[in-house]
Amino acid sequence: MSSTSLNPHQSAVGSAIRWSGRTWGLLITLCVVLFLDGLDVSMIGVALPSIGAELDLSTSSLQWLISGYVLGYGGLLLVGGRTADLLGRRRVFLIALAVFAAASLLGGLVSSGPLLIATRFIKGLAAAFTAPTGLSIITTNFAEGPARNKALSIYTVFGAGGYSSGLLFGGLMTGVGWRWTFLLPVPIALLALAAAWVLVPHDEPAEEGGHDLLGALTSGAAMLLLVYTVVSAPEAGWASARTVLSFVGVAALFAAFVTIERRIAHPLIRLGILRKATLVRASIAIVAVGGSYFSWQFIVTLFLQDGLGWSPLELALALLPIGLMVTLSAVFSDKLVDRYGTAPIIAVTMTVMAAGYLLFLVRLDTAPTYLGVLLPPLLLIGAGWIGFPAINIQATSGIDDDEQGLAAGVLQTSMQVGAAIVLAVTTAIITSGTTGAESPAAALDGFQPGLAFATAVSALGALVAIGGLVLDRRGRRTSEAVGEDEAELVAAA
Repeated sequence: MSSTSLNPHQSAVGSAIRWSGRTWGLLITLCVVLFLDGLDVSMIGVALPSIGAELDLSTSSLQWLISGYVLGYGGLLLVGGRTADLLGRRRVFLIALAVFAAASLLGGLVSSGPLLIATRFIKGLAAAFTAPTGLSIITTNFAEGPARNKALSIYTVFGAGGYSSGLLFGGLMTGVGWRWTFLLPVPIALLALAAAWVLVPHDEPAEEGGHDLLGALTSGAAMLLLVYTVVSAPEAGWASARTVLSFVGVAALFAAFVTIERRIAHPLIRLGILRKATLVRASIAIVAVGGSYFSWQFIVTLFLQDGLGWSPLELALALLPIGLMVTLSAVFSDKLVDRYGTAPIIAVTMTVMAAGYLLFLVRLDTAPTYLGVLLPPLLLIGAGWIGFPAINIQATSGIDDDEQGLAAGVLQTSMQVGAAIVLAVTTAIITSGTTGAESPAAALDGFQPGLAFATAVSALGALVAIGGLVLDRRGRRTSEAVGEDEAELVAAA
């Protein structure tokens, strides 16, 4: 069924001026789960120095507390999104959310670095199913247009808001003890699970396409191996035999997957969806946004806490303006999309974000004043996140209902895998420059190349977004010109 047609639930939601309490409850429940995903990642980011000190973990090992989550998350997002389409969104969402809560509890109880990383991997696996499933529940229950734009704007702002709010919660929880950064999501996840059991509508599994076991195995294995290879390459060496052979294995698995999908009667993933221009551009944009920001925050956290001696709470409060701007954007982001469309908003906000990183890079020193040095780029970076809902709307527009989970999986896989690649490269850059740095000046010299790389990634994404905007406008002008010519021919006849 086309995403522009409406089932009874969509009609009630899409055409009503005011949503019912149950509709709001469904949306807020899904938002809370996405909020937890963002909260979990950023809280751990703030707690990294404390975890490293207590468990005696190096910088490269600490990266795995983030990358272990990304490994599970990015590795199975495509399978997670399509599994929801095939087996039923409600069933997949509830099971994955329960696993997420259990892994959160376990993470707060273990005292071993490898076990802690393992719990992060499990949480990533769970999020690989909750994130695309939650997005597809929205896109199949809210009519395409203003209703869906509003719902997706609120939803994606919750995700970004969770990430930025996690900075504050991470600072508060780390002050008490880093274990609380793992335990805090547990009661929230359990409450969301109870609400989802009541509010998420029942849906039927797809009648066809559920038997592509080889496609699921090869795609999942390829993505897992890709993410593992990328995040482990800085430690093993990008030119090492292990890394090179791993990349060869990734290529072989992807080749096998493509061959299977082309020949099987009911493929797990319809490869033709990757030719949709709006989905491709949205995926590139989200790689640039996520990769640059994760890398930037990783560096800022290490430099301000380890290099300059800031406390976790001081760091969290310093970065709070980004979270506030993301939260406030929920009020008007959908209205901006309705008025201007997605492409202009993405192009403008990504350009502003890149400018914020550049300003931060050129002005950061070993004794930064908050108002004069830190706040201006923070405001620009926060303004850049206003375009995040537009990216999600662009990616899922015009997609049939039975492939909404797949489109969501493609988009979120792009963000997680892209972020993993950018963060891995950033870590490799700064590790060589900061090893043995004993002064803030030496640490800053080691971190600046990583900041420059994150800035370049953001700028590249902005250029792609601007190029897409130009192509869209040229296409519209061409269509209008063709339409005028056809009208003149009809009039002449």
